[in-house]
Amino acid sequence: MIDGSLDAIILAGGRASRLGGVAKPLLEVGGRPLLTLAVDAAADAGARRIVVAAPPLRDDPRVRWVREDPPFGGPVAGIVAALPLTDATWVLVLPADLPRARDAVARLRAARPGPDGVRMVDAGGRTQPLTAIYRAQALRAAASALPHGGRDLPVRALVADLRVRDVQDADESALDVDTWQDLEEARRRQGVPQAAPETERTMSSENSRTLPPEALDAWAAALRERFDLTGDDLPVSLVLDLARDVANDVARPAAPFSAFAAGFVAGRAGGSPEQVREAVAAVVDLAAAWKRDGS
Repeated sequence: MIDGSLDAIILAGGRASRLGGVAKPLLEVGGRPLLTLAVDAAADAGARRIVVAAPPLRDDPRVRWVREDPPFGGPVAGIVAALPLTDATWVLVLPADLPRARDAVARLRAARPGPDGVRMVDAGGRTQPLTAIYRAQALRAAASALPHGGRDLPVRALVADLRVRDVQDADESALDVDTWQDLEEARRRQGVPQAAPETERTMSSENSRTLPPEALDAWAAALRERFDLTGDDLPVSLVLDLARDVANDVARPAAPFSAFAAGFVAGRAGGSPEQVREAVAAVVDLAAAWKRDGS
């Protein structure tokens, strides 16, 4: 059994490409968003600090938000970014797409750990290093040795040398949601047999042509070449974050012309990278106020 203080890192900042880029942590199972299920599981396990590696997706006073820089750097980069906000003896690492997160965390919490922690192993014998509890000191030491803040590194680069005990996921509590079929199955298991709502699927199909990272990179490269732009001239991650924030706080159709407005304002001010960041921040702040005030 895990003894000592516990903090939690929840990973929620991925692209959800197989779901067409929808905000996967906000999809609901049993009437509750997947992210809320993960936060509840961490809180029930006694986590003192719950850090979510993602842009703010919803209001929750239990959560501190952090984002790897630059965004979409992968789960290792998310963990590295979140670790400084934790100070407990143990750190729960959990993805934000487990419909049965509470059961998975309870199983980990009850297990006898190895020197550096405990991790889940699925029915096929595959280790699940992102569903685990690690000794914080060991995890920090491993993270400090990684180049570039862990960006784009495989998870094994972070945890390969950690001495952890494996616990079998006997009842498939750590099954995640990667596809619409996974979501439908999770809902069926919760006693709510239904297909993914048409609105959710529509959100996916609207974006399916542009969301794979390699397609975005290729398109960004084509734009830079055609218009003689530098990387600072076309901050892809910054614009994507703006679009997501506006879509969440205002409405999805507001995202593209809000990005245009930010670019226009920055260009009118001179167009430097700093002016672009300031314009984007102003639009994001306005969107947050719009949501907060119920406009």
